[in-house]
Amino acid sequence: MATKLYDYDPAEALKSDDAIEVFLADAFETGDAGHIAKALGVVARAKGMTSIARATGLAREQLYRSLSEDGNPTLETTIAVMKAIGFQITGKRAA
Repeated sequence: MATKLYDYDPAEALKSDDAIEVFLADAFETGDAGHIAKALGVVARAKGMTSIARATGLAREQLYRSLSEDGNPTLETTIAVMKAIGFQITGKRAA
């Protein structure tokens, strides 16, 4: 019997702000810029990339490019996306 494989989209699991908060916290804890950018992209897709593009004033294509594993969003883009999804970047002392 053949095993059926399905594509998994983590954006589909991010149904609540609590889930998004945990997802983003985990991403930021890695300290890996590519991982953080990709995680922001996943959250933006979960929230609706079109509405995020409208809220930030950035083109959807630009957001998809910037918020990918190979993307390198500017701090301005990162802050705008965080604000659009209802979160903020906070400075806290490293453990």
